[in-house]
Amino acid sequence: MIHMIKLCVGVSSFEELESYRHERAHWWDADYGEDVHVHRTRMMPKRAAEMEGQASLYWVIAGQVVCRQPIMRLAPYVDPEGKSYCDIILAPDLIRTIPYPKRPFQGWRYLTPADAPPDLGANENADSMALAADLAKLGLI
Repeated sequence: MIHMIKLCVGVSSFEELESYRHERAHWWDADYGEDVHVHRTRMMPKRAAEMEGQASLYWVIAGQVVCRQPIMRLAPYVDPEGKSYCDIILAPDLIRTIPYPKRPFQGWRYLTPADAPPDLGANENADSMALAADLAKLGLI
């Protein structure tokens, strides 16, 4: 299994992503059902078979990995001009992770399970998230 990591461009917080995640499928003129979040990217992953139904897309927001979404499947899409894309069909669940710093990069990258930040526990609160973010910035977690 291999995960995917991507910058969440134009989004400044977890709450902002959460507020419009259901609208994204309609932005792309893609209809995969009401309970999915669709993100369109230019390239189809060569390791798609390792992702579908078992991996997650980790979102980098404001320089930190802050959440992930399970990848349900990857679908090819061709626009009216004949340009090929990949629709990443994601579960609607946004799962918070321990904040982890990540420098900017273009496109998406593979992320090994060993390098993926852990999910926040059910008993975590805003104070512990802020502390985790500070520790991650210092390279202590």
